Amino acid sequence: MLLLTFVYEFGSMNAEEEVVFVEKIQPNQAFKWGICLNIVYIIAEVGFGLLIGSMALVADALHNLSDVLGLGIAWGADWLGKLRPTLKRTYGFKSSSILAALINAVFLLIAMGAIIVEAITRFGNEQPVQGVTVMIVAGVGIVVNGVTAWLFHRGQQKDLNIRGAFLHMAADAGVSLGVVIAGGLITLTHWEWLDPLVSILVALIVVISTWSLLRDALNLAMAAVPNGISTSAVEEVIEHYPTVEKCHDLHIWALSTTDVALTVHLTRATSANNDRFLEELSQKLRQEFGVTHVTIQVEYGDYQALQATDNTY
Repeated sequence: MLLLTFVYEFGSMNAEEEVVFVEKIQPNQAFKWGICLNIVYIIAEVGFGLLIGSMALVADALHNLSDVLGLGIAWGADWLGKLRPTLKRTYGFKSSSILAALINAVFLLIAMGAIIVEAITRFGNEQPVQGVTVMIVAGVGIVVNGVTAWLFHRGQQKDLNIRGAFLHMAADAGVSLGVVIAGGLITLTHWEWLDPLVSILVALIVVISTWSLLRDALNLAMAAVPNGISTSAVEEVIEHYPTVEKCHDLHIWALSTTDVALTVHLTRATSANNDRFLEELSQKLRQEFGVTHVTIQVEYGDYQALQATDNTY
């Protein structure tokens, strides 16, 4: 009865109420619920697989175990990123979220590669598929993985680490959907080759989606300028700011999947109101470009001695 009430109330939400509901779900809660749901599903899948003698279901459960590992890595990175800095790690463990996103991207590509290889080997050697049984189990998988992906949907738009967790679960929901479609078609047509074909198509879609995650994670790991920030635009804002003559040695990089740092040297025409100038320019950079950690070094007159540190771009 309680479940029916929840379904009714959620179904009657308008779009604005749903957004508020999703925003109230913190990453910590999303990871906790996602891991719990998937562990329950894995246990059920193993038990059902052993009961009907299907090693395919047991193997799929082991694959789902890798998703729990992926969620655990992302959750661990999220927790580490909130620890206070130390004398050894002055930025704390913020960059752990970048590493987690990179690891999850690699895990996803390996998993999809394994699915593609396995599917190719099955062409011409198709195995009998218990269509109805597979559809039921995969249908449950769609619900579990779909709900888990939904928990991360809001946060994945701004956090690459959360995006990695989201893609993990969305990929599995997509695979399960493909299995349901293949199972239904096989039941109707007895075309066993549809099983590996659908597997390859779904895996390729996931690979395409994951490639951008891998690219972005690698860029952040290599201290590249985060997506959405233009170095030229930042330089233009600084050099057109009142009393600024020129800026140089500008660096922008990601401290984590959500925090951006910026350092810059600039020359001013005057030293008046220097503290106010620094505060207002820093605030402008935070508001316009989402920079969370701003360091500005002000210079006066000739800065030739410091040009050795300038970027060459």
